[in-house]
Amino acid sequence: MTMAGIYIHIPFCTKRCIYCGFYSTTQTDLMDRYTAAVCKELTERKEYINNHIKTIYFGGGTPSLLSSGQIERIFQTIMENYLTDGLQEVTFECNPDDITCDFLQSIARTPINRISMGIQSFNDDILGFIRRRHNSEQAVNAVKLCHEAGFNNISIDLIYGIPGQTVNIFREDIEKAIALNVSHISSYHLSYEEETPIWHLLQNKKIAAIDEESSVSMYHLLCDSLRKSGFKHYEISNFAKEGYESKHNSSYWDGTPYLGIGAGAHSFNGVSRRWNPDNITQYIDGIESNKPVFEEEFLTNADRYNESIMLGLRKSDGIDLAKFSSYIGEELFSHFMQDAEPHIKNGSLIMEKDRIRFTEDGLFTSDNIISSLFLLQ
Repeated sequence: MTMAGIYIHIPFCTKRCIYCGFYSTTQTDLMDRYTAAVCKELTERKEYINNHIKTIYFGGGTPSLLSSGQIERIFQTIMENYLTDGLQEVTFECNPDDITCDFLQSIARTPINRISMGIQSFNDDILGFIRRRHNSEQAVNAVKLCHEAGFNNISIDLIYGIPGQTVNIFREDIEKAIALNVSHISSYHLSYEEETPIWHLLQNKKIAAIDEESSVSMYHLLCDSLRKSGFKHYEISNFAKEGYESKHNSSYWDGTPYLGIGAGAHSFNGVSRRWNPDNITQYIDGIESNKPVFEEEFLTNADRYNESIMLGLRKSDGIDLAKFSSYIGEELFSHFMQDAEPHIKNGSLIMEKDRIRFTEDGLFTSDNIISSLFLLQ
């Protein structure tokens, strides 16, 4: 039996970072009503997936803004409505400046066993530019407090390719991250999401994107440094020590069903996708009035085919060809192998042990090849 995941979106932020394209709001006065709506949605939507739950992920926004009572209320609702005896991983996203001894003691009483911390950089000038709330010293201390509180599954996020960031600045970020003895590092190249403050700065020529050569150098530095320090590069932007790969995020890439709860959250059950409005009042009002607002699309064969390629090739071990063939059928599988052949011949893709994957270098420039393999809708 395939066990499912639950994603809970906590959209609250005290202020927005200039690069963030995820749905967020500064309306923190709505946190109590929002928590109640989340609990009601958890209760009413459990039929969408198999209710045997393997992973839970609190993302944001800033989940660490929730009070201990709000967190406990959400967990109580989950325990009352889902089968959690097989629960393996519960991730909670935190901002470094929210990490205190009291906070860690309160979440230690819950099923949370993995902390994901949005550090982004250890350089105070970079942190100020992207409008993070914390400084480098707070970030280092937050990780140390998590270790002291008994959390040994800690992931941190880093961003590279930020205007003003040099290869040497990023090298220092990587070295400081490694020195903190975390078990997982997610590192993303900055993307200019439309209508974000940093996108407007770029459009108005107030800043310039860094050059491609620097981006490539930072990526190679990241991969080489983390590999030498015992991290496995298991997905385009994710690196883990042995046994500490993110089970929840891996389930997205493997096509495992998941239920998305909260404003802007997405769900997938193998047949359809649903997504809630990225508007907190619209979301809360819909839940409270028993008229939840969401959109839904049912997947076509082309959707399933394209998503399997896109998600499978994000992983360093690539696509399991036997599983892919069984999922999409022999005719579409034959079409895929025909399209992939030129990329295998020129070395962009590697075929070995009944899998197709990118090289590590290929992962960084994979978008064009992946899109060339898609079925046209």
